[in-house]
Amino acid sequence: MTTLAITGHRGLPGPIERLVADALRAEVAQRADGGLVGMSCLADGPDSLFARHLLESGGELVVVVPAEHYRDGLPADHHATYDALLARAARVIRLKHTESDSEAHMTASLRMLAEADELVAVWDGNPARGYGGTADVVQAARERGVPVTVLWPEGATRD
Repeated sequence: MTTLAITGHRGLPGPIERLVADALRAEVAQRADGGLVGMSCLADGPDSLFARHLLESGGELVVVVPAEHYRDGLPADHHATYDALLARAARVIRLKHTESDSEAHMTASLRMLAEADELVAVWDGNPARGYGGTADVVQAARERGVPVTVLWPEGATRD
């Protein structure tokens, strides 16, 4: 059984998000035969796309909730998706942070890395725009010896 953690850029333009969804679907599909556990915080974008594909492939979802008010900090139009995926989790790890801030998000990422065999990162290769961003999670994984698979569509850009 392999455990994958996910990190990735939020707020991607629609066409890029569709390419990312396809790449995540393919990544999950190629690993699903041996039993797969996926760890996600279920943020909008790659986190939730990964979780959805994982569940569709028969994988087991572990959700790390970074803070008590985490859901409140997500876009309102993502709440139904978050709730539906959270309800399907085999295990939920709730961290002790109250506010959903960069410290809580990085702590959640480190918690996932502590259990993961590998990190899948939807990452453009650029530095993080704030503490706890995708680049910081990739760096933390590499420092801990957790292999990283970077997915970034050819020619894609971020705003």
